[in-house]
Amino acid sequence: MDTMLLRILVSTIVVSLLIFLILLIKKLLNNHMTVKAHYHIWYFLGIPILASFLPWNYFRLGEGIHYFKSFLFFHKDTASKSERLNGAVASQGPNSDLLHDFTVSVNKSTPDFVYHTFFTVWVIGVVLLVGAAVYSNYQIYQIKKSAAPVHNQKLNELLEACKEMVGVKRNIWLRETSLITSPITFGIFQPYIFIPSKTQETFSLNELKYVFLHELHHHKSKDLFVNYVMWIFRIIYWFNPFVWYALKRVRMDRELACDASVLNLLDESGYIEYGHTIIRFADKKYDRSFDQFAPGIGGTKKQIKQRIQGIASFSGDSRLLKWKSKVICAVLGIIVLFIAPITTVIASPDDVYQFSGKNAVYEDLSSYFEGYEGSFVLYDPSKNQYQIYNREMSEQRISPNSTYKIYSALFALESNVISANNNEQVWDRKINSFPEWNQNQNLATALSRSVNWYFQNTDREVGRKQLQGYFHKIKYGNEDLSGNLDSYWMESSLKISPIEQVQLLYKLEENQLGFKAENIKAVKKAILIDVQKNGRLYGKTGTGMINGKNVNGWFIGFVDKGDDRFYFAINIQNKDGLAQGSKAAEIAKLILHNKKIYE
Repeated sequence: MDTMLLRILVSTIVVSLLIFLILLIKKLLNNHMTVKAHYHIWYFLGIPILASFLPWNYFRLGEGIHYFKSFLFFHKDTASKSERLNGAVASQGPNSDLLHDFTVSVNKSTPDFVYHTFFTVWVIGVVLLVGAAVYSNYQIYQIKKSAAPVHNQKLNELLEACKEMVGVKRNIWLRETSLITSPITFGIFQPYIFIPSKTQETFSLNELKYVFLHELHHHKSKDLFVNYVMWIFRIIYWFNPFVWYALKRVRMDRELACDASVLNLLDESGYIEYGHTIIRFADKKYDRSFDQFAPGIGGTKKQIKQRIQGIASFSGDSRLLKWKSKVICAVLGIIVLFIAPITTVIASPDDVYQFSGKNAVYEDLSSYFEGYEGSFVLYDPSKNQYQIYNREMSEQRISPNSTYKIYSALFALESNVISANNNEQVWDRKINSFPEWNQNQNLATALSRSVNWYFQNTDREVGRKQLQGYFHKIKYGNEDLSGNLDSYWMESSLKISPIEQVQLLYKLEENQLGFKAENIKAVKKAILIDVQKNGRLYGKTGTGMINGKNVNGWFIGFVDKGDDRFYFAINIQNKDGLAQGSKAAEIAKLILHNKKIYE
């Protein structure tokens, strides 16, 4: 829910800035752009919509975008620094001889009902606008249904002659109806031109020629398609007044551009006649709902006044003016293409890992997950095969919570913040909720007890920039450290999928990540959980707690059985606050036992 709202929030900011930029360019460079360029420049508003469907996360856009996210209030926990460091808001899951579960709560200042309220209001607005669009198209359908073919041969011949002048080769049907007072055009796939009844009696063929030229240019310029795109734009951003104003300007610029296209086909004597033809529609009743999907030569008196002024001051476009327009549009296009991905990247588009699944077997393990939503991923390198339960959740990126500490430890070792033989940190004497945290810690105890303050200290010493480099190097999930440095891994910006957890564990164990062998050995030693006759179990739990409820439980690791290794990751989720890392470990061990991997 909050991801969707963030996407809407960021995109509307980007769109508003783009509208402001376009209006500024139109004002400052008014005399350096053709009339058509003033209209076509609005096309760039469609790019932010398209950007949300493109995989921008595959393009390295720099850390500035990630850091910018930290200024937005969504996705951010608001637990105080003392809570993060001292565990003032904390709970301890059920312990066993093998695993401990220590969890610090992240408190979201914005309750869920606020997200739901805003989202519901937005959806209501979308539904109302969609209803208005459906009603407008229904009215046009009624017009089409009531319209009768025009059998006047001279009028049909005139239409064909105008089509040749404009360069339109498509078959366009001419119809007349009593439901309109001025000509309109409609139809993307099957175009129509509708004229009011008795138009043939009240308008001369010369005046109708101007009407046809105008409507045909709407078809040639694909204005009807643009209208639908702009309606989608209106529906998504119905709450944004800048969008409403921009769309009003788009309609006006569309008509001015269409007028200019017609005037380019006429000699100067035709300018006055064309203007007089438009004026004749000034007194006609103008239906704004038609204009949204079926533009026509008519308009409001204010619009027609502006169009007449444009006709009076019209002069052909010089080659220099056309080139200036192209340069201006090109520069704006480059700017828009640069900023458009921000909408998607900031809103975390990389929350799903695209897994090919070619070497995967999908199985039903639902009986192990009663009361939980979850996924289980097992990788057998000897067969190069994955066994996966719940493909969708296994590809979904979520907060790693304390499982990230495996790599935080490795990064601290690689950065020489600690070493394999010297990794003790002194407790600062601040009382934590867990007695196990209230003492000096070394790497082994910090990992087994999931001591937050230990890894927060090492992360600060490594530094955000170097940490970010390490996360990029190993391609850890979405690689996003834009959250607070003390908590980016706790239900915040950093996210990873269960499949990626397994893949990273395999690369870590096989030393494919390019780190020192002694450092990898030190981390492995610290996460050794149990030794049995048939193998060794390595692993790390993680629990995500929001507002005092355990909502996200992890257990990741591998089983070493002589020459064979099996890598696994399990994640469980529960809205009732029962999803803990210790419970995930319990389920995982049962699955591994039944698969005869770890007994």
